[in-house]
Amino acid sequence: MELSFSPEERAFRDDVRAFFTEKLPAEIVDKVRQGRELTKADMEHWHAILNARGWLANTWPKEYGGAAWTPVQRHIYEEESCMANAPQVVPFGIYMLGPVIMAFGNDRQKAEILPRILSGADWWCQGYSEPGAGSDLASLKTRAVRDGAHYVINGQKTWTTLGQHANKIFCLVRTSTDGKPQQGISFILVDMDTPGVEVRPIRLIEGGHEVNEVFFTDVRVPAENLVGEENQGWTIAKFLLSHERTSIAGVGYSVKALDQLKTLAKRQRRSGKRLIDNPLFAARLSEIEIDLEAMKITNLRMLSNAQKNGAPGLESSILKIKGTVIRQALNDLSRRALGPAAAPFPSEDLDGNAAPVPAEDRCHAATYFNNRKISIYGGSNEIQKNILSKAMLGL
Repeated sequence: MELSFSPEERAFRDDVRAFFTEKLPAEIVDKVRQGRELTKADMEHWHAILNARGWLANTWPKEYGGAAWTPVQRHIYEEESCMANAPQVVPFGIYMLGPVIMAFGNDRQKAEILPRILSGADWWCQGYSEPGAGSDLASLKTRAVRDGAHYVINGQKTWTTLGQHANKIFCLVRTSTDGKPQQGISFILVDMDTPGVEVRPIRLIEGGHEVNEVFFTDVRVPAENLVGEENQGWTIAKFLLSHERTSIAGVGYSVKALDQLKTLAKRQRRSGKRLIDNPLFAARLSEIEIDLEAMKITNLRMLSNAQKNGAPGLESSILKIKGTVIRQALNDLSRRALGPAAAPFPSEDLDGNAAPVPAEDRCHAATYFNNRKISIYGGSNEIQKNILSKAMLGL
């Protein structure tokens, strides 16, 4: 295993840094740095900039308009992206549906869907979770019944991220009740403008509108929108989730958060001393940093293996567990470092003598509350432990 970057990879890092310096709009940087909500226009603008550079679909093969980056290049880009306060690419079209269509779609689907993802003509969202079917996804109940040249869909999806912006949704639906629950699931594409599709917002604990409920009432979808074969959806879902769980680890996010926390701890004072000189705080910070360094090595091991063998294996579950725990620990310690100033509404002077809070520190409470979800979505950490205990330990 190679744990140091090659001269070519170091040159690539320099290229990425130069690109961010030259092309990343300052107004978007400010929003990301301050934890402010990006608009749909912000995200589309950044996608267009990346697409013009040929870096939007950075993991796609060149034959489909991608950059064909190696896993190491993707890792470098994601880390530098976080450090530069660049928006993360909305993953549902590029990193989720795109690879699914390449692996399981027919020639027509590849020719029609992939270019529209790149151009931004279609904004995709994900229809997986349901009330009562989150980590236990095999228990989903949304039905798709074949009726001639169409499927008729009835049911509900929840936690649909950025569904309020999307014009398309890819869904797991039940097409059979025979055999094991996993054997009766199919993967289908739905136009959000189809009669019977309704999107309702879900307000999160920090006040943001990021996720939604999506209801299907007698929604007629052309049968040609089925991806792969009928009842093959579970295989496709597992293919997709192995990639999603790797990115959920968020190594770049944690590296940036650790850097920000150290800066904050040097600035904050308790009883006249810098917070970073407090033994208890320093011990907590060191523990997180040690865990992060170990995870970075595990991530590099996985990347090295992926370059040789393709898709990630069980390591993706390990990274998902440890990565989300580390991110949440950093969020919690950052909030504690700010004390009362980390309140959700820092513009209010809590004690009449509070010092002004820098704009980039005003988001810590919102980030803390929002990131409680990361150990749940993509398959909860408890489910990941079950996967590892069964597949690796034979339990």
